Amino acid sequence: MPARTFSARLRPALVGVLGLSTLTGILYPLAVTGLAKALFPRQAGGSLLRSGNQVLGSALIGQAINDPGLFWTRPSATLGTDGRPAPYNALASGGSNLGPSNPELARAAQIRIALLKAADPGNQAPVPVDLVTASGSGLDPHITPEAALYQAGRVARARGLPEAGIRALVAAHTEGPQLGFLGAPRVNVMKLNLALAELR
Repeated sequence: MPARTFSARLRPALVGVLGLSTLTGILYPLAVTGLAKALFPRQAGGSLLRSGNQVLGSALIGQAINDPGLFWTRPSATLGTDGRPAPYNALASGGSNLGPSNPELARAAQIRIALLKAADPGNQAPVPVDLVTASGSGLDPHITPEAALYQAGRVARARGLPEAGIRALVAAHTEGPQLGFLGAPRVNVMKLNLALAELR
């Protein structure tokens, strides 16, 4: 009698666990994934940016760039302490955890400022803060319009193009706040560099 009572109690619990596991672990993820692929195929596929059939990257993850003829994105927290660009690694996403009073943060910013000044010695404008500090994720693909315009002269000279045309390209690729009020204007560096490659 006690054994039958135990099995009678165990069966509904097992059925509940199996049912909920199937619902929440298999059916729900399949439904959400299918819906996402049907309604937002590009975003569900990783927001990949292509040139012809070649995948160049994602619009959601920055890339380390040090070519003077391209726009540079903000540094990643996955960079070394020497401040030199390194591949952005989504597996190592995260901030540096250095507080504003930490001398390492100031030292890293000074190294990045020196790299920017060395790439464009004639530029006397103040360096925008997002070009020398990493975002919270360390993978941010965006910079401020001011950071893009700071680089316009260097990019124009390296490519032999008029600076006014480069500034117009930056303006054309400046995205407004989401829904008109969330966040600040921003420029996706990867998209901007792809448009830059199409200029002649």
